[in-house]
Amino acid sequence: MNTAAPPVATVAPAVKRRSFGELLATDLRALPVVVGLVALWIFFALQSDVFLSPRNLSNLMLQSVVVGIMSLGLLFVLLVKEIDLSVAAINGVTAVLMARFIVEMGMPPWAAVVIAIALGGVIGSLSARWTTYVGVPSFVVTLGLGLALNGAQMLLLPPTARYGLMGTGIETIAQTNIEGVASWAVWLIGLLAFGALMLTSLTRRKKAGLHVNFMTGLVVPLAVGALLSGGTVLILNAHQGIPLMVLIFAVMLGVAGYVLKETQFGLYLYAVGNNDEAARRAGIKVGTIKMAAFAIAGSVAAIAGILAASRTLGVGVFSGGGVGGGTLLLESIAATVIGGVSLFGGRGAVHAALLGALVIGTVQNGLNLMGVENEIRLIVTGLLLVLAVSIDKLIEKTTGQQSF
Repeated sequence: MNTAAPPVATVAPAVKRRSFGELLATDLRALPVVVGLVALWIFFALQSDVFLSPRNLSNLMLQSVVVGIMSLGLLFVLLVKEIDLSVAAINGVTAVLMARFIVEMGMPPWAAVVIAIALGGVIGSLSARWTTYVGVPSFVVTLGLGLALNGAQMLLLPPTARYGLMGTGIETIAQTNIEGVASWAVWLIGLLAFGALMLTSLTRRKKAGLHVNFMTGLVVPLAVGALLSGGTVLILNAHQGIPLMVLIFAVMLGVAGYVLKETQFGLYLYAVGNNDEAARRAGIKVGTIKMAAFAIAGSVAAIAGILAASRTLGVGVFSGGGVGGGTLLLESIAATVIGGVSLFGGRGAVHAALLGALVIGTVQNGLNLMGVENEIRLIVTGLLLVLAVSIDKLIEKTTGQQSF
């Protein structure tokens, strides 16, 4: 007689549905920023009939490019739980060097641009090496470096305290617009690249045995992206087309998004920011990863400086917002944090640079249209920064966990 017990059927545990608070701390972290941005646009549209005009929206995007690119570079540093207070000074000194190479040394513009970007990366990596190998906090190292670079910037300038770039070819960057059929070709290429990256990511997850929903993971994001980007192209074409500066920023966002989401280096950045000791024990070269993050921030700051010089047709004492004051550094940090990047490392995405820059640019543009003094703009920006960090901490307290 067989007395063996019948086999017990195993039931897969049900997937726990996350609460709205948990979604806010993770997948929907950008939602409060988007809601706030929409509220700002509605407010300023009610205050000025010009705000939502194609001309002003194009100008708003151009105003947001430099801060957005600076914010994108800072994202990499904040992810590894560090801070770089020298990026605005790097922005200024590399732009001045580029102008000096072109105006005084007769160097081809493309060569001067390449050298300036490379120099920005070298400066950033050196400050990171001092931080990681000497042990001095990055706050102190980059603050001191920024002050030194401000002094170097003044020494590099001519007696007139300004290099003009009109007629050098650099000014064409800011003056170039892509319109008509070419703008829609750019839109289609960008949309196809976005879809290909998402499809590749979902396919890899499926091969790894992870749950994949192609509707919510591919179709919906692609449709939303197509509508938003298509609407943007329509608005810009109603004025003068897509500014080349805006397109450069968009390409940089795409490249950074790919690096952070789809590469081992991106994974290492998040690992170091979440727990650098655990990352070190896992075999990750923490010092090298931090040096790379700072180098990226320095190179990106140099790119922002070149674009700013192109738009203002020159560089001078206040280039980079560093020498003699300026708010570029504070606006860049504020944009990064307002966009949703954690000051404590390990959390952030490329859309934070875009959203944060649009918030800062909207406040500046809208208050200017209202005729409000610059002092009020600084007050509003500061309050938005405090509000963004406060909302972030409240979400963490509500969910009882640190979001990554």
